[in-house]
Amino acid sequence: MNERLKIGITCYPTLGGSGVVATELGKLLAEKGHEVHFITHSMPFRLGKFDRNIFYHEVEVSDYYVFRYPPYDLSLASKLAQVANMEQLDLLHVHYAIPHAVCALLAKQMVGDRLKVVTTLHGTDITVLAQDQSISDLIRYAINQSDAVTAVSADLINETRRTLAIERPIELTYNFVDKRIYYPRDVSELRGEFVAPGEKLLMHISNFRPVKRVLDVVDIFAKVNDKVPSRLMFVGEGPDLSKVIHRIKELGLADRVTFCGKQDDVAQIISLADLMLLPSEKESFGLVALEAMACGVPTVGSNAGGIPELITHGQTGYLASVGDTETMAAHAIRLLQNEALYADFRAACIDRAHRTFCNNTIARQYERIYYDVLGRPAPETESSRQTCLR
Repeated sequence: MNERLKIGITCYPTLGGSGVVATELGKLLAEKGHEVHFITHSMPFRLGKFDRNIFYHEVEVSDYYVFRYPPYDLSLASKLAQVANMEQLDLLHVHYAIPHAVCALLAKQMVGDRLKVVTTLHGTDITVLAQDQSISDLIRYAINQSDAVTAVSADLINETRRTLAIERPIELTYNFVDKRIYYPRDVSELRGEFVAPGEKLLMHISNFRPVKRVLDVVDIFAKVNDKVPSRLMFVGEGPDLSKVIHRIKELGLADRVTFCGKQDDVAQIISLADLMLLPSEKESFGLVALEAMACGVPTVGSNAGGIPELITHGQTGYLASVGDTETMAAHAIRLLQNEALYADFRAACIDRAHRTFCNNTIARQYERIYYDVLGRPAPETESSRQTCLR
């Protein structure tokens, strides 16, 4: 077994792919024998069952009357320092530069240099927040002062360097999928509740923010349904949901669209689909496309951000320019009408997801980063040599 590390993890526990990845990483590290402490404002929703190596520390925000707004950042920094001292943590792995890396660096000042800070960039800290000059210097500081920095795609690394003039090393660590959870499920009986024999099921999963271009999803589906009898399933909810509902009614497609809201057992739901649609305007990685790929479901989407690093055009899915719903629909129709081609894509999806984006591979990469910042050798074990293939 590798030398046991004591790791603190801070993330947004209930929002987006970053929280999912951070939580799943913590669970993998605990399986490997490390002691993992989640330090967040609420319990991570993917944390699941009890594990003797996983601990949760709630950040409680002071309501002292002189504060105009609850000072979450200060409360988090204080809690990080408190847990680091109490549990003798080796390092803090924080997801997002702001506020989490800034808080971790403040905690490090309180604890001492023995506490290391690893920061993972997931996207909006660079693609959105770093565009605001009032906080871009703070984000730059957080990145430059961290002991190690990772990012979930090469595209995000390039944008970080371009936007903030960052010169320090940033290590590429892709998001991952746990192949024990994400694989093609037998959902034949359940599928019959959503589609009739001979129909195809298209799916979109997101938080329905404008950047996801959910209206494009509807337009793609309408074009596909004209040529291939299909149904559309939406998973998730968010600010553009009402616009989607209105657009579907305009097109007379209400009886062919299902809204499932937020769902926890995503692997089972994805296995229902024949095709995932991801026409996002920006996407630092596209975790949902990876989850779909691992379940044998190809993706048709945009060639934005990190999506082309994930989806191999013409092998595991098809990509087109942002907003080009005509081309995306044509790709979808071609794939859905050709059973032999679809079978090839399905096999390639599973192989690429379980080989390139394997949970064991990415967890070992993070372990190596941890040992490097601590100045310790990472002992090689039999488990660290295990293949990611089934």
